Amino acid sequence: MTPLHLRPTQFVDSPVGRDGEVARLAGGLQWFAAYEVIEGSERRVVPIAEFERTLGASEERAAQLHARITAPRPPLTLGARTLRFDQPQIAGILNVTPDSFSDGGQLHDDPQAATAAGVDMTIAGAALVDLGGESTRPGAAPTWEGDEIARIQPVCAALNAAGALVSIDTRKAAVMEAALAAGAAIVNDVSALLWDDRALEVVAKARCPVVLMHSPDPARGPHGGNGYTNVLTEVFDWLEARIAAVVAAGIDRAKIIVDPGIGFGKGIQDNLTLINGLAMLHGLGCPIMLGASRKRMIGALANEAPPAERLGGSITLALKGVEQGAQILRVHDVAETVQAVRVWRGLRDQALVAR
Repeated sequence: MTPLHLRPTQFVDSPVGRDGEVARLAGGLQWFAAYEVIEGSERRVVPIAEFERTLGASEERAAQLHARITAPRPPLTLGARTLRFDQPQIAGILNVTPDSFSDGGQLHDDPQAATAAGVDMTIAGAALVDLGGESTRPGAAPTWEGDEIARIQPVCAALNAAGALVSIDTRKAAVMEAALAAGAAIVNDVSALLWDDRALEVVAKARCPVVLMHSPDPARGPHGGNGYTNVLTEVFDWLEARIAAVVAAGIDRAKIIVDPGIGFGKGIQDNLTLINGLAMLHGLGCPIMLGASRKRMIGALANEAPPAERLGGSITLALKGVEQGAQILRVHDVAETVQAVRVWRGLRDQALVAR
């Protein structure tokens, strides 16, 4: 049986005067007036005003998806720090690898400079610093876990001491353990805890939040796959099944964040489709992280601009993400993205109070 999917659509500036006609997206700053209902190859639009009569009262899955899409995402309390999801948050990317695609390894083997860069991100407005010691760009060689630990551990400890909220970007259980012991609060795994047999156990034992990212064959690597029939619904279904498995293993659903995996085993059309339809993923009931900063798709659409010259495209994709309700933007250019989101927030606030 083909599963039903709901994609929020027909976004509006304000819910004022439209009671019963619009719904709030995940407790955030966006309201929408209709769903695109997708069942296999069949698509139709159902206005929110007609949802209960036409779907909500008779279709259990539709009612469940609607409840997840409209439910506020509770904040994460992480020690003395709180990560809120009622407005877009910025996660700054801090790579300490020698082969980073975005900066060429400028911070490799210099923990002091890497720590300073992370602190600067928080000063610029990043709510989270996402620290990684292994490159996951296409063609990158795997990193031995001992080397990865040596790269991230001193930086993680120093950032934690400086008051930064740190997530560890790794797929290796030993690295997760080392980072958590050094003060990291969140695990961000491009393999959704499928690459390392111990990773699920480590996260469940630590009771920490985790980011589950989609890739077609994470047990083999992040860039495999044989294409998609419908990338949006296939990514949704994969993440839905993975969330269920992770929850069954003892991880609190309220501590799961999802990432569609832009650029991981996906072509440019797949990536564009995912970002355009990102609001569908709110039906998973978890906060959404969008990592599209400096990705290859920007170069493909902009005269092959190299990674360091993809700021304009990165900002465009970030704002498209917040329009679709993404709660976390994972970016390289923190100050510029923070500024863009603050201006966007000003526009939203004005729309909500305008009469």
